[in-house]
Amino acid sequence: MAVTTHKPHLTTTTLWVMTLTTGLVVANLYYNQPLLHDMAETFHVSDGKVGQLSMLTQLGYAAGIFFVIPLADMVKRKRLMLIEFAFIVLALLLTALAPNIHILLLSGFLLGATSIMGMLLVPMAAHLADPAERGKKIGFIMSGLLIGILLSRTLSGFVGAHFGWRSMYFIAAGIMMLMWLFIYLLLPEVEPDYKGNYRQLMKSLVHLAMDEPKLRLAALRGALCFACFSAFWTSLVFMLKQNFNEGSEVAGAFGLVGAFGAVAAGLVGRLSDKMDAYKLSTITLALVLISFIIFWFSAYSIAGLIVGVIIMDMGVQATHISNQSIIFSLDPAARNRINTVYMVTYFIGGATGTFLATQVWGTYNWPGICAIGITLSAITIVIHLSTRKTMQRTV
Repeated sequence: MAVTTHKPHLTTTTLWVMTLTTGLVVANLYYNQPLLHDMAETFHVSDGKVGQLSMLTQLGYAAGIFFVIPLADMVKRKRLMLIEFAFIVLALLLTALAPNIHILLLSGFLLGATSIMGMLLVPMAAHLADPAERGKKIGFIMSGLLIGILLSRTLSGFVGAHFGWRSMYFIAAGIMMLMWLFIYLLLPEVEPDYKGNYRQLMKSLVHLAMDEPKLRLAALRGALCFACFSAFWTSLVFMLKQNFNEGSEVAGAFGLVGAFGAVAAGLVGRLSDKMDAYKLSTITLALVLISFIIFWFSAYSIAGLIVGVIIMDMGVQATHISNQSIIFSLDPAARNRINTVYMVTYFIGGATGTFLATQVWGTYNWPGICAIGITLSAITIVIHLSTRKTMQRTV
């Protein structure tokens, strides 16, 4: 049963706090990618073994979203975020102090499971925003998320190269304590809409997934795109070492290149308020396919990789924004649960892409990674085009 409550206004300050928090928290998930080779050397394991860290972090993120995010529909959201920050700091410190690869893999899962702040803040922004500007506000926050994802690699690559990979996680713990203070002082409280118990809440996830074809299609498209994205970024540091004899700092610098995709995220947020979502998604999905064709021919070309990264990040992130604008137009009282269904599927897709990359790299190297991206993006386009009538009927 839902109740009507007064909601705070989404002020400029609130929007900036949400955006900054989203970007800095999601960065925790991606610090490891430029550092994987350094971690492998520390623990004397193979690149394939340490590559499991990215996969487990993404699976942890999916688990955290599944079990925690629905609670935001039944408990106070700000209070939930403040509690989450304490667990994030503990997970970061465990990562920094990990004595062996097994503890590192465990801490990666826990860090993923706790760093879910963005998945609380995006539905909160959708809840507080004026419906006519919902896509624009979501796009703004997602620009922060994208910048956090991409620049996290740049920062960790630099820190890892000059101070060691463990230092990055100590620094991140300090950043999280500062963000706790920002949330405590500046974020408004939002009262829950759902009046029921946790068991009923979790059962409602199944009903939402079954009753909303638009949600199912958006989740599948998002998962396949993120699988492509994760396969590329997990293997990039290995390819740069093999083909260019470059390490974590150069791999991290590619995050600066990908930050151009943040511009696309904001633009798509505005377009999603005005343009047909189906047509917009057709364009953004095509960009992902094109990027991996470019990667195929750019194994020894930094310029080609740069062009491919820009196009890929624009395509993946723009598709994600388009998907979220669609799903957040559904049941307002269930936005956190709707986002849970979408994002759990999304990060299972990411973990699958990471797993495929770690399995393929040892035998097929870069061509194998490109084949993963081309195949999955092509499948996504086929699914998208085959569901045209369903999508246009529901958007």
